[in-house]
Order: sequence, then structure tokens, then C-alpha cells
Amino acid sequence: MKLSVVIPVYNEEATLAEIVRRVQATPFDKEILLVDDGSRDRSREIMEALAREHPNVRCFRHATNSGKGAALSTGFAHVTGDVVLIQDADLEYDPSDYGALLAPILEGQADVVFGSRFLGGRYARVHLYWHYVGNRLLTTVSNMFTNLNLSDMETCYKVFRREVADRIQIRSRTFAVEPEFAAKVAKLRARVYEVPISYAGRDYSEGKKIGLRDAFIALWAIVRWSVFHRLEPLRRARG
Repeated sequence: MKLSVVIPVYNEEATLAEIVRRVQATPFDKEILLVDDGSRDRSREIMEALAREHPNVRCFRHATNSGKGAALSTGFAHVTGDVVLIQDADLEYDPSDYGALLAPILEGQADVVFGSRFLGGRYARVHLYWHYVGNRLLTTVSNMFTNLNLSDMETCYKVFRREVADRIQIRSRTFAVEPEFAAKVAKLRARVYEVPISYAGRDYSEGKKIGLRDAFIALWAIVRWSVFHRLEPLRRARG
């Protein structure tokens, strides 16, 4: 099994080298796809240095900032592995959870795995209260439309078979990518699992980017991709 780790990057010079080091330390055959989304700091320079140092690191660049969804779409288009994993470039999510995330897929039980921050991982920084409330509200509304029973739709950690990546074309360019992905996975009738993960969340002074405006965009995305989008059911994954 080869793992493709897709990492959107936007002004993450402080943490980029460290997150790549942590991903590299995981015991899996893998490629790391870094997608710079128009960073204005030294992220591109750091990416290029990492690619020179590590043969399994590949770099892609957007001339202007187009949003997390755009970065993921670029990454998905270039994966070569059997399983795809989304990793943020900050240090909120811990790559030591990869084993737990991959287990349902490697055991042939799942097509898609969501890593939940609310199921009791090894540790979790106390959440910003209103951010927590917004997350649970958006997850509930999403579940009402998709008929999934997720506890954390907005999580970064989503792991899925390559066939799922081939079937889903991400169109959202903002953080609306999260409800879009959930809606399209539901329409694929994929086998969806959740596993608990650790979480070291940042506050806004530490670089957290999502805000109230993104919540309203996400609400519209839930309706748009659940009601107005049609997708063929998932073909049986390759063995």
C-alpha cells in the first residue's frame, strides 16, 4: 500500500518543515504532495528545500491564493498512491494517528475514514467555545442532509481509497470543501468510518484562519452539494 499525503500550504513557514518531518517519520510507503496556495511568506522556499532533501516530496504552486479547496483539488489530480490522506500544514493534527486512520481501509472495511476530534483521542486542546458550537452545528446540519452520522464533519483528517479521489472533483475554493466532501462521499454510497484522533488546536493569535464568514459559506455548501448535485454511486473498489 502506498500512501499519498496531500498538504495544502498557505503562509505556514513556521510549521511546514516540522509537519513534513513528522509525516516522514510515519512507517508507511508514501509520497507527500505540498500545494502552495499563493503564500506570501517563505513557504515556497521551504517547500523547494524539502523536495531537494526528500525524493518522495513533490511541490505544486498556485500563483495566487485560491483557497483550501483549490489546493486539495490540485493535490488530488497528482496523487499516485493507493490511499489518499489530507494533512494540514500546521501542527494541529498529529501524524502519529495515521495507523488508526488507515486501519479500517487496510482491513477492507472502509472506503473513507474521518478522524474525529470529539470521540476521545489521546489528547485534545480545549476548543474555542464558539468555534466548537459552530462545528457541532455544521456537522448536525450536514448529517441531516447526507444521512451520515458523523461527529466531526469539519475535521481535516480524511483518508480515502484512490478510487474515491478519482470520483470526486472538488469545486469549492474555500473551507466549504469540508461539507462538499461529506456530501459527495454520501452520494457515492461509500463505506464511511470514524476514528478518534488527537488535536492540538490553534487560536487566532497562533494563525487559525477559519471564521464566522466561513460558517455561512459552509451552510450554503451543505445545501448546494447535498440537494443540487448528482453523483453516480461508487464502483466497487479495486482489491
